[in-house]
Amino acid sequence: METQVMFRPKVSIITVVFNNQNTICDTIRSVAAQTYDNVEYIIIDGKSTDQTLQRIAENQAHVTKLVSEPDKGIYDAMNKGIALASGDIVGFLNADDIYAHDGVVQKVVEGFAGGHTDAVYGDLCYVRTEDTSSIVRYWRSSSFRKGSFSFGWCPPHPTFFVKKTVYDQCGGFDLEYRIAADVELMMRFLEARSVTSQYIEGVFVKMRLGGTTNKSISNIVKQNGEILRALRKHNLSSSVTLFAVRKLISRGRQFISRPKAASLEQ
Repeated sequence: METQVMFRPKVSIITVVFNNQNTICDTIRSVAAQTYDNVEYIIIDGKSTDQTLQRIAENQAHVTKLVSEPDKGIYDAMNKGIALASGDIVGFLNADDIYAHDGVVQKVVEGFAGGHTDAVYGDLCYVRTEDTSSIVRYWRSSSFRKGSFSFGWCPPHPTFFVKKTVYDQCGGFDLEYRIAADVELMMRFLEARSVTSQYIEGVFVKMRLGGTTNKSISNIVKQNGEILRALRKHNLSSSVTLFAVRKLISRGRQFISRPKAASLEQ
C-alpha cells in the first residue's frame, strides 16, 4: 500500500511597517487567524517612533521574527524580510492590510500542490480605512499571458506568493525603482524569467485606502513612469498611449465590479 505524503510547506509571511500603530494589530491578528499553521511570520520595522513596537509586543506570541532598524525604504525592508525567510513560500502583507478570510494561506498552499507552480496570486479589495467591510474598489486579476505587462496588467502584489527558490534565483526588489519595484519584480519573474504561475479567483487581501502609490496623483504618475522604464529594461514593447488607455479602463472597472460574497468568506 502506497503511503501518501502530506504537502505542508512552510509559508513565510513578511510585513514591513513604519509608524502604523493604528493598524498593525489588525494585520498581525489576520495572520494569526489563518487555519494553515505552518507559517513563519516576520515583521521588519523601520525604527518606528510611535507606538508600533508596543503594539507588536502585545501580539509577540504571533510573531516569529522581528527586526527594528532604519532602512532605505519599503523595498529595502522587504529585501531584508526575504533574506530572513526560511519558508518554502514567501508572501507579503502590508501593515495596514488584512487577509480577507482565515483560509487564504490554505488556498495558496493548495495552489502550489503538485510542484509545478512557482507563484500563486488572487484578487484584492480596497476598503475604507475605518470600515474594512466597506468595499470601494475590487481588483479582479486574471491568469497571466505573455506580454500582459505591456498593457498595464499586473497581479495585486499583496496577494502574490512565490517560492523562496525563485527569489534565490531571480533576485529581490530592485531599489532603483522607488515606487514600482513590486511591479518590476513581478514583471521580471513572470515576463523575463518565465516563472510559472496560477491565478486563484477570489479575494485574498483587503487593503485600506491611502497606500503610498495611490495617495496622490503625483505618485501615480511617478509609478507609471517607473513601470514604463521597467518595460524597456526587460525589452517588452509598449505604447505609452495604449498602456495609459488600458490602465484607465482597468481601473474604472475596479470601481464598478464587486466580488461575489463567497469569495470574501472562503
